[in-house]
Amino acid sequence: MGAVRSLATNEGAELVRRCRAGDGAAWEEIVQTYSRRIYNLAYRFTSRADSAEDLTQEVFIRVYKSLDQYNPKQGDLQNWLMRLARNLIIDDYRKRQRAPQDEAADDLENHQYHLRAAGGTVQREMERRELGVQVQAGIDKLSPDLRTCVILRDIEELSYQEIVDLLKIPEGTVKSRINRGRIELAKILRRMRVVEA
Repeated sequence: MGAVRSLATNEGAELVRRCRAGDGAAWEEIVQTYSRRIYNLAYRFTSRADSAEDLTQEVFIRVYKSLDQYNPKQGDLQNWLMRLARNLIIDDYRKRQRAPQDEAADDLENHQYHLRAAGGTVQREMERRELGVQVQAGIDKLSPDLRTCVILRDIEELSYQEIVDLLKIPEGTVKSRINRGRIELAKILRRMRVVEA
């Protein structure tokens, strides 16, 4: 996630102002800056490139319609945008848990948002891709409650309080689900022989 460039609060506020004034280049810059991060978050919850693309598009539609609600005094553009994205993606995830689909997950690494690791050998790159696929398969096997908390804490790196605010559950429950999720994921990865026993 460190490779994602975020916009300074003043720069973000200026881009939003230009978007509201109809400047297409400003909107394009917002989309280019944040689309990969939003796509990756959506993929973690859906395990499908087409669903992640659809959700990413929905997020940007929601963001565009909500630009007049952005207030730079309450935080920078990235925090506001990612909060909208998380809410929409988690709502979608909860809906899909009530109506699960049997379609197999496709490969995140084949998607256009993937950025190649600089300086890696072909062998190392193939091993990294395979490990990523195996870890995602392990995450997919977690129960929905554990999966959500593990993704938000360990992949999105949200604080406990941010997860509490987002999911509307007590902090003790969040910590418990993260701990149980990590333990369960480790067991799953050992059974899959991704990590040593």
